[in-house]
Amino acid sequence: MKNILVTGGAGYIGSHACKALADAGYVPVSFDNLVFGHRWAVRWGPLVEGDILDRDALDRAFLQFKPQAVMHFAAFAYVGESVSNPGKYYRNNVAGTLTLLEAMREHQVDQLVFSSTCAIYGDPQFVPITEDHPCNPVNPYGASKWMVERMLDDFAAAHALRSIRLRYFNAAGADPSGEIGESHSPETHLIPLALDAAAGIRPTLTIFGDQYPTRDGTCIRDYIHVSDLACAHLAALRALESGHAGGAYNLGNGRGFTVREVITAAEAVTGRTIPVEQGPARAGDPAALVGDAAAIRRDLGWRPEHPGLDTIVQSAWRWHQRPTSSFKS
Repeated sequence: MKNILVTGGAGYIGSHACKALADAGYVPVSFDNLVFGHRWAVRWGPLVEGDILDRDALDRAFLQFKPQAVMHFAAFAYVGESVSNPGKYYRNNVAGTLTLLEAMREHQVDQLVFSSTCAIYGDPQFVPITEDHPCNPVNPYGASKWMVERMLDDFAAAHALRSIRLRYFNAAGADPSGEIGESHSPETHLIPLALDAAAGIRPTLTIFGDQYPTRDGTCIRDYIHVSDLACAHLAALRALESGHAGGAYNLGNGRGFTVREVITAAEAVTGRTIPVEQGPARAGDPAALVGDAAAIRRDLGWRPEHPGLDTIVQSAWRWHQRPTSSFKS
């Protein structure tokens, strides 16, 4: 069985990728500092506690487990925080990734699947967004991911490191079996915030802006089920194993839903009214972000298995209803 080093494997998307890897016969080795990850999310392979900025810890993991490839999820991902504290994001996301790439080179691991983001595109010039859309990130989080993509091109040219970069739109939902799901602190994603409001965990849900040029005045976003994201990482790994030269692919459903449509779907799933309050539009929030994922469908044969908004919300709601005492960080 092949070992795959999964940085950030105790996090939301990383843990779902670990489950997909184990189901496919790999051994996922989670490398996580547990700042945002959770021990309970590591269920399908060993956990190595370490930070991607710690070269010695990375070297020990490579020597002990001799991974065949790396899936790299470890990153800070709060857009607002990246604006107020950019150094934290450049240090972790950029310098940390450089440390990882140098360790990979030293240990002769030449295949990487990278968790990128649609935030590298910035304000969209056209929708749906294709991979050839200009990259002009408008915040340090997006800029840090774009810098990593540039580094990957340079490492490919200089060291023959092959990578596939997956540019996510909005990850959402939870493992359909209910074993793992989304657990962030603080929580900033719309669907779990809406479900918290439905469950009475928070008093209201704030809608930021209602004057956008959309069908109901609220922002449009492309939501993709987290298990479909995990399967895309598996498809990317298999492509690299088969000799794929590498490249960048969007991951989205190609459909967008407004904030109010998400709220309506959450009310239908939960059978509860979600109290909302209107807030001002946030600076830098585009009216619509929808991805064109035709390239990964064509090249890697990936298809989302859970494309429906109701299905995504239902899986998240099942996770929200779990006995919280069963999970400890």
